[in-house]
Amino acid sequence: MSILWASLLAFIVSLVITKPTISLSKRIGLVDDPKKRSHPAHIHEGIIPRAGGIPLYLGLLIPSLLFITISKIVIGILIVGALIIIVGILDDFYDISPYIRFFLNIILVSIVIFFGLGIPYVSNPFFGGVVQLDSFTFTFDLFGTHTFLVWSNIVSIIWIVALMNFVNWSKGVDGQMPGFVLIAALFLGSLSFRIPAHHITKESIILLSFITAGSFGGFLVWNVYPQKIMPGYGGGSLAGFMLGVLSILSFGKIGIVILILSIPLIDACYVIIRRLKNRTSPFRGDALHFHHRLLQMGWGKMRIALFYWIITFLFGLSSFFLYGIQKVLALIMVAGALAFFIIISERIKKEKNIKQTLL
Repeated sequence: MSILWASLLAFIVSLVITKPTISLSKRIGLVDDPKKRSHPAHIHEGIIPRAGGIPLYLGLLIPSLLFITISKIVIGILIVGALIIIVGILDDFYDISPYIRFFLNIILVSIVIFFGLGIPYVSNPFFGGVVQLDSFTFTFDLFGTHTFLVWSNIVSIIWIVALMNFVNWSKGVDGQMPGFVLIAALFLGSLSFRIPAHHITKESIILLSFITAGSFGGFLVWNVYPQKIMPGYGGGSLAGFMLGVLSILSFGKIGIVILILSIPLIDACYVIIRRLKNRTSPFRGDALHFHHRLLQMGWGKMRIALFYWIITFLFGLSSFFLYGIQKVLALIMVAGALAFFIIISERIKKEKNIKQTLL
């Protein structure tokens, strides 16, 4: 019953606080105006508040303090979540360099790792068993004795920082990101009932998952088309951070998150490869993400958001039944379908350009 009340409180807090956040953002100029701040990835029109990370974080913080048993890792998660929002607000005001943001992401994730979060092993989908990541350690003294799990911590940092950036890249359409994060968190919470707990109690993991879902659900009411507020860099980073943390807190869910978020993650990997191939910075924004291509094909914003939600739901549902190599095969199929779509969309775009040139 506490799960229901915690998620409902998260929903209400996020929903209620978003309205004054919109008013405050407009008053202090924390807005995105395409006429003053051009960006190739932006597709919205008009002046939209950018501070969505504030209600999202408060929707996480308040229910967590009331319902979750406070532990060192939970404290670390809440502290780093607050720091992520602070960085997001600063970026909303000053447009921080993407390189500085990336460096700050690494620092912030490292903080939560030192609070005790880490990946002890990953499953081997090809040969069964697991690959241990906690065997290489070294010990140091700093206000007490600490053991540093080298590979475990490095992989954890890479994983969470990657999700923070990749999820951020898939928030271009109204309601797109909060919707698929809500669905992903619900499935992670549901799957936690049957997976052994890691670091903190199973109840705390389940509560944190459903609180995350509730917070993003409350914000979605304001962000769905036509959006009244944007998640901003802080909101997108917080989403990736929480999904990364939740995937680590219970054994075996990293592969599940990769499956559930297959479209955003494969799209991000393709974008990085394309940018490197074209000798441009992986951090340099453009309008060639998957959702941009769907827009170019004539899809509406609401239709694109629904597509992301439905795909997330279907892969979340399949995660209850797919194991090991089956997940890998599913990802290969998605990657192949996405590659085929990109090739077709490129050809359609070239043909349109040729026709426009001839006319």
